Amino acid sequence: MSQSPLLPLIVEPAELARNLSAENILIVDLSRPEIYAQTHVPGAVHLDYAQIVAARPPVMGMLPGETQLSDVLSAIGLTPDSHVMACDDEGGGRASRLLWTLDVLGHTRYSLLNGGLHAWVNDRLPVSGETVQRPRSSYTATFRNTTVVADTNYIADHLKDPRVLILDSRTPAEYRGETKRAARNGRIPGAINFDWVNAIDPARHLRLKPAETLKQLLLPLGITPEKEIITYCQTHHRSAHTYIVLKSLGYTHVRGYPGSWSEWGNRPETPIE
Repeated sequence: MSQSPLLPLIVEPAELARNLSAENILIVDLSRPEIYAQTHVPGAVHLDYAQIVAARPPVMGMLPGETQLSDVLSAIGLTPDSHVMACDDEGGGRASRLLWTLDVLGHTRYSLLNGGLHAWVNDRLPVSGETVQRPRSSYTATFRNTTVVADTNYIADHLKDPRVLILDSRTPAEYRGETKRAARNGRIPGAINFDWVNAIDPARHLRLKPAETLKQLLLPLGITPEKEIITYCQTHHRSAHTYIVLKSLGYTHVRGYPGSWSEWGNRPETPIE
């Protein structure tokens, strides 16, 4: 399962266009169903975002069990040899959550389509409206790489650890507690705010900002590569995007907190700021 990726982590639309017929590339589109039905990258299979997250109200965005993930990923034809090219219609949040999930499973062959469907369409590359059904596979999902997951206990144990930085990918209003989306509002103590949209360039059709620009935004906040970074938002949707952004910049110690604020903010015993 530790095969080398066939493409870089961040792939430009033109590069994917050159590889559309390449063997073992599985294009997975997590756009809204009505968008996928109208237009998508030729050959892309659709995956409903709700199938890769588990809701245990009030906690949302949890990791589904291995059995559910095995079924969902087999249904789209994923095999251990597949290089997953993920995209969506919203700047990469849903696509990134799939990639983080693959990371948890130890499936290292994956990429994010830079700018997703927006960039693909605006670059006037070919599109299709035909639903794609890949032959079902028998993919076995096993949580092989739990070092990319943080849970509530792990975070609580590392709140005062100078080597660990907690990165809040929510809006500044959520971070400051002005927007309430759980029983309690606020943030995890010591968390640094970097709104996930700050990594996206609307002028370039929702592509990531250039690497040097991203570093200039992150480094002054203390978000530095030698630290372990734990990303969270409300349900590890936006923060999954931040997770992939950090990986693309060469950060090697990054974890995602799937429960995020929907868990931390709804538990009476967790400290908040």
